[in-house]
Amino acid sequence: MARQLGELIDGKEPAWPQVKAWVTGASRPVEVLDSNPARAKDVLLALQVTTRSPMGALAFQTGGLLIDSGWVRLFGGGCSRFDGDLARWNGLGPRPLTDAFEGAMLVGHDAVGGFFALDGGALGEGKGHAYYLAPDTLSWEKLTDSYSALLVFLLKGDLERFYSDLRWEGWEKDVKALSPDRGFHFHPPLFAEADAGTTRSRKDVPMTELLSMALDFMEQLSAEDSKA
Repeated sequence: MARQLGELIDGKEPAWPQVKAWVTGASRPVEVLDSNPARAKDVLLALQVTTRSPMGALAFQTGGLLIDSGWVRLFGGGCSRFDGDLARWNGLGPRPLTDAFEGAMLVGHDAVGGFFALDGGALGEGKGHAYYLAPDTLSWEKLTDSYSALLVFLLKGDLERFYSDLRWEGWEKDVKALSPDRGFHFHPPLFAEADAGTTRSRKDVPMTELLSMALDFMEQLSAEDSKA
């Protein structure tokens, strides 16, 4: 039986103060987007997580987080500026952006088409570890052991090293001008080999399109491997 809103809002031990402290202590710029209270309640009900958890806190207290000039976007309760929220990105609610990802939960994405997800059995052992769908390898790579650890890594970890092969000169300006609901599509794709001296072109497209393309390519490559 689904829990009611009063059961999901934890007034005794809310996680928001801890999440706010992590944000304040971040080693890079972080923008906390304002939440839409009515929408945040709907997202929390759809997720059925409590505000005692960092995920529930982000869903209820924020429209999402824009990290490192908006390069990384963590889903929250959604807002006018960042329409993708934790419910819509997981096939929940009246306006889902995607079908539910069986065995995993999407929690964020980045400007170059990478996606962050929690494992529910489709990516690993089903213990809630955080994974990253890398656009340059089209594989799910384990990052951390929990959502909280993922949040701390994105706020305080070495993102410069993590993204060293995916950033270009002037990326900050390009990303700041990009809607959080859009990302860059590259040609040739980042996972494809390019001839020496080839310059990849890029254009911004909806993040839903980038996810769909990545999953389609992964399916094609898997089919090719099975035939080999």
